[in-house]
Amino acid sequence: MKVIGIASTAVLSFLLGIAPAYAQQGQQGEKQDHPEQQQSKHEQSKPEQQHAQQPQRAEQQEQNQNKQQQHVQQQQDQNRQQQHAQQQRGNEQPERTQEQQRVQQSAWQQHRAQSWQSDHRNWQQRGGYHGYRIPDDRFRGYFGPEHGFRIYGLPFLVVGGYPRFQYGGYWLSPVDPWPEYWANNWYDTDDVYIAYADNGYYLFNRRYPNVGIAISISV
Repeated sequence: MKVIGIASTAVLSFLLGIAPAYAQQGQQGEKQDHPEQQQSKHEQSKPEQQHAQQPQRAEQQEQNQNKQQQHVQQQQDQNRQQQHAQQQRGNEQPERTQEQQRVQQSAWQQHRAQSWQSDHRNWQQRGGYHGYRIPDDRFRGYFGPEHGFRIYGLPFLVVGGYPRFQYGGYWLSPVDPWPEYWANNWYDTDDVYIAYADNGYYLFNRRYPNVGIAISISV
């Protein structure tokens, strides 16, 4: 009986020793499994965070694009306003005093032809043009049929009884009378242009494109 009691006590002690060991191993196993679960949850949350950030990024990009478009539109509007202001300034004609108007009118009227066919001479008949020649690049920029202008409002002088006006950086002096059938104030109201033909410069009136007045160029 004593042997049986001792054996029972030994078995019980053995079993009691094993139970805490298993319990400790189970706790360690749970601890080892828990970080993996946390890592898995963290990885699962990443796509959700990225997905939540995508609309914010798209909205920010759209706002930036709108700001850029507004800036471009404002710049274009400003440029158009500046161009419009320049055009208005270009269309404004300076007022002449009565004395200036009288002097200019007198200078032009003194050189009106009685009979254009007999009174005028072209540069070939005059022995050729010997005045200043405008450089080609300058001529293309300011002269020719595509560059019309009005004499009214331009700097004006009377030299030797002949009218002289400044255009394109040069002084232009008609050496021919102007046709008697042109309007009395054509130099104020008509569009004219300067062309180079037959080895010389001529002033043409758009209303009478077939008639050119010989002119001399100076700087």
